[in-house]
Amino acid sequence: MLLPLDKYPTLDVHGETRDTVITVLKEFVKDNIKLRNPVIIIVHGKGQGILRTEIHFQLKHMREVKNYHLHYWNQGVTIVELNV
Repeated sequence: MLLPLDKYPTLDVHGETRDTVITVLKEFVKDNIKLRNPVIIIVHGKGQGILRTEIHFQLKHMREVKNYHLHYWNQGVTIVELNV
C-alpha cells in the first residue's frame, strides 16, 4: 500500500530510547483509536533497527492494530492500520 505520508497522523520517534518509545507508541495508538483514524505513520529511522524492532514487537501484541508494515520506499517508516 503506497500512501502519501503527509495525509495521516505521524509519530516521529527519533531520539527516543527503547524504553520510552513503548509509552509514546501506546499513547499515540490510543489517541488515534479515539479519533477513529484508520491509518497512522511511525517514523523510526533506519539505523541499527533497535527502535523498529521494539515498535514492531509492541504493534504485534496490540489488539487495536489490524496490520502494520514497512513503507515500500522508506524502510525507516512503518505504516499501521488500526481497528477503528
